[in-house]
Amino acid sequence: MLETITQTVEQVRTGRRTIGDLGKTGIGTVGAVAMLVVLMFPVYWIVTASFSQGAGLMSSDGLFADPATYNLDAYRWVLFESDFVFDNGEVGEPGALFNSLIVVFVTVSVSLSVIIPGAYALSRRKFAGREKILYGYVLFTQVGAGLSIATLIALYALFVNLGLSNNLLVLGVFYAAGAIPFNTWLLKTFMDNIPVSYEEAAIVDGASQWQVIREVILPLSKPGIAVVLIFTFLAGWNEFIIAQTLLRPENYTLSVELYSLAANEYETPWTEFAAFASLFALPVAIIYFATQSYVESGLSFGGMEG
Repeated sequence: MLETITQTVEQVRTGRRTIGDLGKTGIGTVGAVAMLVVLMFPVYWIVTASFSQGAGLMSSDGLFADPATYNLDAYRWVLFESDFVFDNGEVGEPGALFNSLIVVFVTVSVSLSVIIPGAYALSRRKFAGREKILYGYVLFTQVGAGLSIATLIALYALFVNLGLSNNLLVLGVFYAAGAIPFNTWLLKTFMDNIPVSYEEAAIVDGASQWQVIREVILPLSKPGIAVVLIFTFLAGWNEFIIAQTLLRPENYTLSVELYSLAANEYETPWTEFAAFASLFALPVAIIYFATQSYVESGLSFGGMEG
């Protein structure tokens, strides 16, 4: 910090930077910090509310609950009495966490098994119908949201007629199908930036096509695969509307259980809701931080030297 200040003073003294430049930097920094505070405030509030006493999110004296009343009762309730881990807290009866993990596992597994080879084929291979497939992927990524209500109605009718309306595996496959077009296009775009000369050099050295994919393409694609992993994980973890429509209470995922707390017929237990929401968001944060280094490494990919 002291070194940065010393360099800044020296730059101003020598004329390399002006007072106006420093003012713009200062205003930009203050604005960025203010935006960060605004964006993080709801997270801070919901976490502190989960430690508060009773069912209120606010004290009579202000926006925040009294820190003197902080406790872990809400987390104990979520882990040992609610349907978060076990059904009604009864050990041996899988709860919403187990259901969500099944859906996410199927979503991620099916998605990556299609996205990775599909992205490689679209990036590196020339074949009949390639352009039409690419345009179709773009079409699915752009018009899907606009048809969401009609799709949901048709999906519900189809799944009910086929007897698949309460199946976690089928729900995971459906999420995967929705995640594949956009993420294949995303990973394909990333693979396009991998120089073909890397593959050619490996082939000259005697590598087979499979070895080229395994030893060259996949390692260099780790940042892109990490991003795709995050997106496909979120597709199976966060989705609520379709899960609520197709599943029955015994197969509810965490997102539906969280909504059920807020939609309580009598009174919403806000502290328990805040604790449930905090634990529900925790795996997302873990996945992001676990893959952060790969994502950041993708920013400098264009600067690699052969």
